[in-house]
Amino acid sequence: MIPAGFDYVVAEHPDHAIDLLAKREDAKLLAGGHSLIPAMKLRIARPALLVDVGRIGDLSYIREEGDTVAIGALTRHKDVASAPVLREHCPIVSHTAGQVGDPQVRHRGTIGGSIAHGDPASDLPSVILALDGELVARGLGGERAIPARHFFTGVFQTDLAPDEMLVEIRVPKLGSAGWSYTKLCRRAQDWATVAVAAVVHGNGAVERASIALTNMGATSLRAKAAEAALVGGASTADAAALAAEGTEPPSDQAASADFRRHLARVLTRRALEEASTR
Repeated sequence: MIPAGFDYVVAEHPDHAIDLLAKREDAKLLAGGHSLIPAMKLRIARPALLVDVGRIGDLSYIREEGDTVAIGALTRHKDVASAPVLREHCPIVSHTAGQVGDPQVRHRGTIGGSIAHGDPASDLPSVILALDGELVARGLGGERAIPARHFFTGVFQTDLAPDEMLVEIRVPKLGSAGWSYTKLCRRAQDWATVAVAAVVHGNGAVERASIALTNMGATSLRAKAAEAALVGGASTADAAALAAEGTEPPSDQAASADFRRHLARVLTRRALEEASTR
């Protein structure tokens, strides 16, 4: 299909983009375009102004900052997947970025665009949620850091204000923690039918566990019951059996809600088993 008509402006720097957003209520940011353009073709999204931020080089970086790794929002998936600093300190992020879409998507799409889009079937939001990461937003009022648990508010909805732009993603260094991102999809390079991000801390006994679910509700979700059971001493199998508690997965052409609940339990067990080996 053909998108509705729109104006187009190339932003010269982040503040220029933010100023344009503030002046036009119906403006949208365009980074890699792999999420927004298909929605526009289907006329699910009908922005009157596209602000192209894809050429702002200042927001493409990956660097250590104390106990965290900072990732510029306009960093391409391919660079996230291959970054030595992430592979050393937070490999679940680089591993998952390497599973996003296909090579064309990874060479053009950005981590910030994927996260700001707020798609509950997307891979990286669940990983950032499992890591208790922070999302840095910049607007006319300055910058603010939003915890990942508060950032995703609904299907294609986030805590970003209309005049704000996501500029940075901050994730902790994992140290010796075990991790896994395990997903099932109908075809290679498809959206995840269900996926699980797991981060487990502790030598022997589990001291802390984070389990995030992809495509099990309106946003990426934490499997709180499974986390608590694991920290409380439950076996991997018993904890995984609780993974779908409190979820409201969709039913669509890929899977029914009941099958997604089953997948969540199966994939959580696999993810926890894999995390224990790392």
